[in-house]
Amino acid sequence: MSKSENPIDYSSQLLLLGSCFSENIGAKLEYFKFQGLQNPFGILFHPLAIEKLIQKSVHQEVFTEKDVFHENEQWHSFDAHSCLSNPSKEKIIDDLNDAVQNTTAQLKKASHIIITLGTAWVYRNNASEKVVANCHKVPQVNFNKELLSVNDVKQSLQRTIEMVQSINPAVQFIFTVSPVRHLKDGFVENQLSKSHLISAIHNVLEDNKISYFPSYELMMDELRDYRFYAKDMIHPNEVAIDYIWEKFCEVWIASNVYPTMKKIEKIQKGILHKPFNDKSEQHQKFLLKLNVLKSEIHKEYPDLVF
Repeated sequence: MSKSENPIDYSSQLLLLGSCFSENIGAKLEYFKFQGLQNPFGILFHPLAIEKLIQKSVHQEVFTEKDVFHENEQWHSFDAHSCLSNPSKEKIIDDLNDAVQNTTAQLKKASHIIITLGTAWVYRNNASEKVVANCHKVPQVNFNKELLSVNDVKQSLQRTIEMVQSINPAVQFIFTVSPVRHLKDGFVENQLSKSHLISAIHNVLEDNKISYFPSYELMMDELRDYRFYAKDMIHPNEVAIDYIWEKFCEVWIASNVYPTMKKIEKIQKGILHKPFNDKSEQHQKFLLKLNVLKSEIHKEYPDLVF
């Protein structure tokens, strides 16, 4: 994999959307203090959920009472992850509208949008006949499970790209497929789902502002051993995430910011360091060195906050 012609640096503005693997990459970008917004609607697993968020944000659609429902003592939205669910109806509506506003603002100034697709399987609500982003443990009898075709996914991605480009024509898209296997769908069904996502993405890659990063392929081919999985044998473990992150840096992080990243990593480790005696002279010297490093970073990047 060769270095991108449009890499990410500390002036870049990022928007990360998608499945739980986007949270892993997002956590790394956050750790190294890159600027951006991550999953304002929480984890979104499939392309139609991401498209709907983009649509609401580009057209600045407002959430109202009709967009939320009450189940298990909480208010939920079928368009958002349960991390936005709330016992207060007013609070969830406010939070959803804040998420729309934050997404709109970030879409307009984003230099890179990283979209991680998790599955092509979707659930359609029988009452509304709409595909949902999250079922919120509403009984399965209320939904019909469907597999999006390659063409369904392709068209959804094209609509998403066009909507974003209507307000930000210069943005760089980076698509990736989550290496997390959705085995609850079944082994064969998961593989079919991932293949639909991969095929669809490759069908929209003609534009040079749209790229593909092979997270799924790295996990399946280069890390094809269960020692790279967490205890659930489904999610990549820390070693695997670090490996995929290194590959991501090789392609997408500008080489000239590597020294800054090393300094930031030193500061981050220093902040997490727990001394035996926080009053000792040795620890005070350590804090002084840490503050000198912070000052060096702030001179170069005044907006960067620890």
